[in-house]
Amino acid sequence: MSKLFQVNRETDPIWREIRHETEQQILGEPLLASFLHAVVLRHDTLEESLSLHLAQKLGAPVLGEIVLNEILQEALTSNRTVGAAIRDDLEAIRERDPACDRYSLPLLYFKGFHAISTYRVAHYLWEQGRSELALYLQNRCSEVFGVDIHPAARIGSGILVDHATGLVIGETAVVGDNVSMLHEVTLGGTGKDTGDRHPKVGSGVLIGAGAKILGNVTIGDCAKIGAGSVVLADVPSHCTVAGVPARRVGTCGDQPSRDMDHRISGYEFD
Repeated sequence: MSKLFQVNRETDPIWREIRHETEQQILGEPLLASFLHAVVLRHDTLEESLSLHLAQKLGAPVLGEIVLNEILQEALTSNRTVGAAIRDDLEAIRERDPACDRYSLPLLYFKGFHAISTYRVAHYLWEQGRSELALYLQNRCSEVFGVDIHPAARIGSGILVDHATGLVIGETAVVGDNVSMLHEVTLGGTGKDTGDRHPKVGSGVLIGAGAKILGNVTIGDCAKIGAGSVVLADVPSHCTVAGVPARRVGTCGDQPSRDMDHRISGYEFD
């Protein structure tokens, strides 16, 4: 198993901070000491910790925890971009989620981070031609985390998947960097179309809870999709859309995904 791209605790500031946070958590809640030692403190790298934690959650009689841990570690350590994307995701959650004041929280408890990390491993396997194993991980992710991301989808780094339950991303979907998505978002098809049939989401986009973006449509960079909207047509960059079907209701700033402001400017109740 290649360890070429792992970063150790001395050279990885995020991992160093996670270990420090975990030590403080043990002082505050000794009942979790065994769990926190097993998941974090006994490991030298973020990759080792994450692979074990995911293997414990995703392991099943068909593919047990030990074998799955080896598969996850290989994917996380064999490609530099996978580890970099995972760290960018942690940074994104820490920066944008007001419920997250520590890097260790997503690693330990946030199933959105667990799901997107599982997708990153499945996508790596898909790219390696191991499609059956990738689809198996997709299925387990759906069963365990309530998140269904096809391993062929292409997703950038710095992704916040907040709450995550009910998220669906289809096979030919593309998601840029620094995108934030809430629960029950769908990047899906419109029916029985074949080929390139799923949305292409630019960078810096904010997609509100329950929004459905359907078909091979383009969402421009730094757009905002209102909660509960159904998007069936292209959305220009820096544009806010809302409604069923979604219509343009305003403009938005440079990176709404970072601001996490789901309000629609100028909207008031009658």
